[in-house]
Amino acid sequence: MSTEELWELHEEVSFQLTQKLQAEKARLEQWLRQLEGADKGLGRSRRPYPPVPPKYRNPENPMQSWSGRGKQPRWLGPQIQAGRRLDDFLIDRTRRH
Repeated sequence: MSTEELWELHEEVSFQLTQKLQAEKARLEQWLRQLEGADKGLGRSRRPYPPVPPKYRNPENPMQSWSGRGKQPRWLGPQIQAGRRLDDFLIDRTRRH
C-alpha cells in the first residue's frame, strides 16, 4: 500500500472508532441516568412523625416545656437532682387538650 492509501485507511479507522466510542458513551450515559432514577426511590429518609404536645413544663418559666421524648432539657436536670420528681412538672391534662 502506498502512503496515501495508508493515510486514508488511518482516517477511516479513526472515524469509525470515534463513531463507536460516541455510541458507547451515549449508551453508558443512558444506563447511568436509569440507575440514578432507580436510586432516588431507594433513598432512606426518616418517616414523618406527628407533632407531640408538651407533657412537662418548667414552673419557673412556663415558656419552657418538654414532650418527654429525646434528651432531657437543661432546666429539668437540676430540679430533679434537688429532689423533685418528674411528675411534679406534668402539665394539667385537662388544659392540654
